[in-house]
Amino acid sequence: MRGIVPVRCLAVTLAILAATMPRASAVDAATLLSDKPATLSNIVIGFVGGFVGHDNPHHGPVQLAKRIRPAFPKNTYVRVFENRRRRAAYDTIIRLLDTNRDGVLSAEEKTRTRIILFGQSWGAAAAVVLARDLRRLGVPVLLTVQVDSVAKIWQNDSVIPDNVAEAINFYQPHGFIHGRARITAANPAKTEILGNYLTDYRKTPVQCPEASWFDRVFTPGHMESECDPRLWSQIENMVRQRLESPGTPATTAAAAILSAPANTQP
Repeated sequence: MRGIVPVRCLAVTLAILAATMPRASAVDAATLLSDKPATLSNIVIGFVGGFVGHDNPHHGPVQLAKRIRPAFPKNTYVRVFENRRRRAAYDTIIRLLDTNRDGVLSAEEKTRTRIILFGQSWGAAAAVVLARDLRRLGVPVLLTVQVDSVAKIWQNDSVIPDNVAEAINFYQPHGFIHGRARITAANPAKTEILGNYLTDYRKTPVQCPEASWFDRVFTPGHMESECDPRLWSQIENMVRQRLESPGTPATTAAAAILSAPANTQP
């Protein structure tokens, strides 16, 4: 009997560990299988905010990726990461660019693929910091999109690095958590700031039926920016346009897609 108790304790411990260990989702498995040496035309990386999982279907970045992925199945890599896994996103991009697998990015490998980064809340800040990480290697970024961007204390999400061609910022001003109202370019000659667009959800509320009670009570505006279908549809149109017609002038694209915003901060 004395020998049985430790065995049972060990079994219970192993069962708890098995239940709490993260499981690879079907999305991750499919993504890993697709990580083969190949020349891609586009890489689209998104980040979710807060402590949201990368595959949570109720969140804007995940829904956006889900809609874009089947539209460009052969030449575009689309994936969403948790904001805390920025390093994993960076490693993924470098691996995808390094088509000859020699561990060194040539000038051609750095520039042959268009890269788009987007995110919400902490995820928006992660997108800007990732663009800055890529700058250190001389890798250009076509577009960054920030939605109600919130930086962690050691991050800077307000200045867009000069390896980014275009950047756009969406924010709402209310609540305990609200996004950055203005982004600027480190070098305006190299980066076009398409705009800082404000939405007042007190005037135009959005229903978020899947949101938690905490978000509804304490961060309603921030929550609505995350699930606003009109906002994410605008972002989707912008991303699609860049993937389909990357030569479209920035000013023309912004005017066509972001028609009549509620308010703007130039």
